[in-house]
Amino acid sequence: MESALKPFRVLAYVVGVMLLILCVAMVLRYGFGNAELSKITAPIHGGFYMIYLIAVMNLGMKARWTWPYMLGIMLGGTVPFLSFYVERKVTQRVQNASATAEA
Repeated sequence: MESALKPFRVLAYVVGVMLLILCVAMVLRYGFGNAELSKITAPIHGGFYMIYLIAVMNLGMKARWTWPYMLGIMLGGTVPFLSFYVERKVTQRVQNASATAEA
């Protein structure tokens, strides 16, 4: 389970940062008429988000999470700043589960 945690953590941060950049790009696009940054950022965020979904599935299957819980974690990459919060909570949960399993 620890082997699946590291890619999840990295992707949660990458998706979170890309989503914040995308939000700035959308403000520039629709508020100021400058669409260049959003044309670049949107597909990159989308690609990383798909990889993030795979990482969540991998970790969720190894940790034997319920489907509603996994879906909630997956939605973490769609709300600004939520992926950072979700990453912290999931890391704590996995570390607690690992410590419990070892004891």
